Formats: sequence, C-alpha cells, structure tokens
Amino acid sequence: MYVADSRASTPETPAASTESAARPQAGRRVAAVAPTVLALGTVSLITDVSSEMVTAVLPLYLVAGLGLSPLGFGLLDGIYNGFSALVRLVGGHLADRGGGRHKWVAGAGYALSAACKPLLLVAQTLTPIGLILAADRTGKGLRTAPRDALISLSSTPETRGRAFGVHRAMDTAGALLGPLVAFLILRATVDGYDAVFMVSFCVAVVGVLVLVLFVPGGPAARTTRTGRAPTSAPAARPGSGASPAPTLDVRERGTRAPGIASESLPGSPSPLAEAGATAAPSVRAEPRPTLRAALALLRRPELRGIALCALLLGLATVSDSFVFLLLQRRLGVPDHWFALLPVGTAAAFLLLAVPLGRLADRAGRWQVFLAGHGALLLAYGLLLTSWHGTALPFAVLFLHGGFYAATDGVLMAAASDSVPEELRSSGLALVQTGQALARFVCSLAFGAAWTAWGDRTALTASAVALALCALFSTILRPVRRTPSEGLV
Repeated sequence: MYVADSRASTPETPAASTESAARPQAGRRVAAVAPTVLALGTVSLITDVSSEMVTAVLPLYLVAGLGLSPLGFGLLDGIYNGFSALVRLVGGHLADRGGGRHKWVAGAGYALSAACKPLLLVAQTLTPIGLILAADRTGKGLRTAPRDALISLSSTPETRGRAFGVHRAMDTAGALLGPLVAFLILRATVDGYDAVFMVSFCVAVVGVLVLVLFVPGGPAARTTRTGRAPTSAPAARPGSGASPAPTLDVRERGTRAPGIASESLPGSPSPLAEAGATAAPSVRAEPRPTLRAALALLRRPELRGIALCALLLGLATVSDSFVFLLLQRRLGVPDHWFALLPVGTAAAFLLLAVPLGRLADRAGRWQVFLAGHGALLLAYGLLLTSWHGTALPFAVLFLHGGFYAATDGVLMAAASDSVPEELRSSGLALVQTGQALARFVCSLAFGAAWTAWGDRTALTASAVALALCALFSTILRPVRRTPSEGLV
C-alpha cells in the first residue's frame, strides 16, 4: 500500500505481467513508507503518551511513595517489562490464524492496557499493583507482534528498516511527550499521581479509537514487492461473454502459479484473469497456520540465531527504571524532576530512529543492532565512573536512547527477513518472547543484587555480562548471502 502519483499507467499485456511484478510501473513513485505504517505510528504515538505518563512516575511512586525495596521494585518492574512474553506467542498465533485479524488482535491488546490505567487509582499494595501491571502487559503482549507484522507486511524488504524506524520514531514522540505531561500534572495538582493515572486512561482510549477508525485490516494493509497494494481481479466487461476470473490464494510456501511474484497475496489478479480467460476453480495452496508450524520456525538457522542473540543480550539489559533511579542517586535529582529523565532517552530515540533504520537497510541490520548494545555498554561505563559533571545525564540518556534506536525496530526488521509471510506475527513473537523473558529475569536479578550488594556492584556485573553476551553474539550472528538482504 504505497502512495503513487495520480498519473495513469497503460494497461499491461499478458506478456508484460511477469516483468511488471519485478519492478514498479513507469511513471509511478513509491513513497518512503506505507500509509499503514503512518496510521500505526499515530496509534503508537498516542498510546505511548498514555503509557509513558505512568512509566515516568511509577518507579518513584512505588519506591518513594509506597516504600518498596529494590528487590520488590525489581519484581514489579520485571512483571511490567517481561510479563507480556507469556502472551506474545498467543497474540501472534491468533493474528496469523485469523486471516487478516492482525488489526483486531492488536486492538484488543490496546483496549486491555487502556482499561488497566484507572485501576491503579485503587491499588495500594504489592499484590494488586502486580496484578494490574500483569494485565496491562498482557495487553502489550497481545498487540506487539500483530502490529509489527502489519508494518512488515505493508513494507517491501528493501525499505523494512526505514518503515520500522519511522514507526519507532513516532512511537518515541509519544514517549517524549508522556513524561512531560506527567511532570506538568504533578506540578499543577495536589494528588498528582491519581491525576496522572486518570489522564493516562483518557489518552489511551483515544489511541484505541484511532486504531479502529484509521488502520486498515486484512489484505488492504499489505503490499507486494513492487510496493503496491494487492488489487482484486478485473471484472468481465458487460456483454463480453467472459465469466469473472477468480483469484488464486497462493502463499510463499505453497505451489505458485506461473508468472505470480513470490509474495503475491490473496486478491491479486492471476495471469489467467489478465489474459481474459474464463473462470477456473480457485486454488488454496496453504492451510491455516498452526502453533506447531510457528514453533518450527526455530529450525531456521537465521531466525534461531536472531532469537538466541536477542535472548542473551536481554539477560544483561538493565531496565530503564533502574537506569533512571541510578542517575537520580548519582546526581541527587529532586523527586518532582524525576519524571523528566525518560524525556532524554525518548529524545535521543526520536532523533536517531529513522537515520539508524536507513543505515541498517544499507549497511547491515546486525551490525547496527550490535552497535546499539555497544552504546548501552558505554552508558553503563559512564554510570560506574566517578565523573559527576553537568554533561553526565545528557551523555547517559543520549547513549540510552541510541541503544533503543539501533535495536528496537532494527531487530524486528531483521527477523522479518527470516519469517514467511503467513507466519509473520508468530515468528516475530518468538523473538520478542525470548527477549522479554530475558529482561524479566534481568530485572529480578538486578533488584536482588542491588538489595544484597549495592547498586554499583549490580551494575558492574550487568556491564560485564553485557560485554560477554555481545562478544558471543558477534560470533554467532546470522549471515545472509547478500548485503542487500540486511543481516550481513
């Protein structure tokens, strides 16, 4: 579904149909990203304003307001960042099985997360807060893989990194605005935390409405290799005596009809239809995806390597909340300014997401992905030094945001290259599940180490673990045959 100019093209002849599948039509211009990507980016922007309002104040609310220990906070933070791993495979599988249900599975996830926001108003102890956060992250788990699959399916392989970069940039714009809104609410109200939670709910509802009204679903959200949305077969002319030609439902792994591009989608006109042939029985070469087929994707060496590296690196990725708490301790940041720390990370992410996405398309996604973890390792190093200069928080937050810009969307673009279209949501969910579970374990371990030995020892151990995992991932990295495929 790429935007083209309004100039009409000449009708294709049967002989030219195969050639036109390999390149865009003359006189047509492909936009940088598909409209579906922009619509999903808008939904993510609004939703991130809501979620980051809560995320920005939650560490201080739990530690300073409710008096949780670092271990208790590590448990809740692990739930908040890792619980979605338990349902990501479910969300991806439901979207793939539904034959175009990506939008509605994602919408259910957005709606569930929105419903959890006002419940924080009545939760005051560890158990109910943990249950609410678990439900909120269940919504995130349901929506993430279907949403990323929609982005992948609406983009060509050559522009996938850019598409994910644009989406993540819009997503991060919301992450930039959310803490600012929370900061203003805390300064303007007496019961600031309650007001933050209620405003967050209202904003989340707007995000769900935008998804329902403006994000296309089913075949309308997809694009072919040429960058054009699938179109239905032309109807027979009145009086011609020809019957309408049915379409062929042919997928990547099924039997392909001659002359059809390898990523032809349901609704694309067949060569018989273009030639004006009479109707023939429709062909359905692919069964509905199964959970067993989704898990069998790990037999693919490239996807297995990506999933394993993401899992290992996730084990050494300290939660954002802990990074911000460490910065506050190092610099003595007042409580009412704490909500602004995530703004620095979000600003760097917003600034770098699109350039690094384009760099990943050109120079190789795996190199950019590993370089992002190098930036995170450098941020840990700065937090461990004795430097207390004014530039310290800016440097740490810039490196922190650069880490996300180089890894978040780039990892999904890399994994998309190794997953067939009919199992795209499930394949991305496999990678996301391993990474989320690893970060859940890291939050628990870091909180326990902080409680037992102090924050400095815990961060030193995490930095050493990250360096070792990055070295191992450099050796294990997936390799494509050609640089244009993005993983070299």
